[in-house]
Amino acid sequence: MNWFRLTLALALALRVASTAAVAADNAKWQSLFNGRDLTGWVKVHDVQAEVKDGLLHIGKGMGWVRTEKEFSDFVLEFEWRALEEKYDSGIFFRAGAEGKPWPDRSYQVNLRYDMLGGLVKGYSPVVPAETPKMPLNQWVKFRIEARGKKVMLDVDGERAWETDKVDAGKGYLGIQIEDRAFDFRNIRVLDLTASQ
Repeated sequence: MNWFRLTLALALALRVASTAAVAADNAKWQSLFNGRDLTGWVKVHDVQAEVKDGLLHIGKGMGWVRTEKEFSDFVLEFEWRALEEKYDSGIFFRAGAEGKPWPDRSYQVNLRYDMLGGLVKGYSPVVPAETPKMPLNQWVKFRIEARGKKVMLDVDGERAWETDKVDAGKGYLGIQIEDRAFDFRNIRVLDLTASQ
């Protein structure tokens, strides 16, 4: 076998191995939204949450929608867009089921026009919040990774912040509804606890 054929065979073997690794990794991800209905989600309090054109649409009300399942260590990826000025929502994690209108215990990554991506416990910032202005109707991708006390946020593929000041624990993932319209899509989670 000449060098060209050997090099070509090695390149093909590496490509097949890489494709198999990506497929195996993708198989570990769990979709949290099927684009048809709210299977796997629970509405909490008087809120508008529905499926419109294959998107999870939230609007009126004060409350949240949460997963049926609890998570401790995870990677959560999703895309969102705000549909109204002075938008305000957020992503709860490690949240309890009790409380009104929102969970009595949780962390929250803000989707608020003046505190985008800020991580809060109650209403005290855990890390400084960046305040970039996101135009309305523009899709933004968030990736939240939580491992024990460490949490990281990536916005559109760029690291926004990380902190090690979060309490380890278990709870629900949820989307805050605060009388502002948003769309969400491509919501998926990698349960790191289950894969250990």
